[in-house]
Amino acid sequence: MLHRILIVTAVAAEADSVSAGLGLGGQELVPLPGGFVLRRHTDGSAPAGRAGVLVDVLVGGVGPAAVAAATGTALAYASLTEAGAGTPYDLIVSAGIAGGFVPLAPIGSVVVSASVVAADLGAQTPDGYLTVEELGFGRSAHAVPEALTGRIAAALTAGGRAHTVGPVLTVSTVTGTAGRAAELAARHPGAAAEAMEGFGVAEAAAAYGVPAVEIRAVSNAVGPRDRAAWRIGEALESLGHAFGLLGKTVFVDLDPS
Repeated sequence: MLHRILIVTAVAAEADSVSAGLGLGGQELVPLPGGFVLRRHTDGSAPAGRAGVLVDVLVGGVGPAAVAAATGTALAYASLTEAGAGTPYDLIVSAGIAGGFVPLAPIGSVVVSASVVAADLGAQTPDGYLTVEELGFGRSAHAVPEALTGRIAAALTAGGRAHTVGPVLTVSTVTGTAGRAAELAARHPGAAAEAMEGFGVAEAAAAYGVPAVEIRAVSNAVGPRDRAAWRIGEALESLGHAFGLLGKTVFVDLDPS
């Protein structure tokens, strides 16, 4: 059957890299309520919609609240207008560039989320930080099926793209000091990257029962803010290459369980 995938980025430059890398058929623009626009890519080789892949790329905005609203809009639109009572997508991907925790995730490499974590959703107390789970309400993490991360990692390995599988942290304020970076790394062992959108995408996906994963290309090290050291162009190129590999492998033969 035709696999349907929604990829959500924060900004247009990330969406451009993803769209360019996919290597699928032509692009159709689909307007959504709220002023959002889907970039729809289809696999022209799919016979009568019975095989292949359909990928929607959505620019959702910066921060977890913005992308949660955008992702929820896309899911609701697909459910009401295109998929009836069925699941609107088979997989949702939060994609873009990010800061990497060195030395685990060097600049130019790709990070695949083992979990998507709201790193600052909780409370500061005299005894330290408490997550919302420890406070007794809500959730601050979404696990990604190991089978899915394994297949993505295998495709990246086969394509020669350096990558790391680990927790990706969602923050509302980008880390700018060594102290904050050390605090996050200690609180979230094995954290590979930090960005600002993944948890919002994962929350919207969970509401519809759709699996979600976060894929990030590293543009800078998490730590002291040094814009001169950022490698945004290199990261965007890496992001496009990663989705080029996935568009020809994992997305075509999708099993997110």
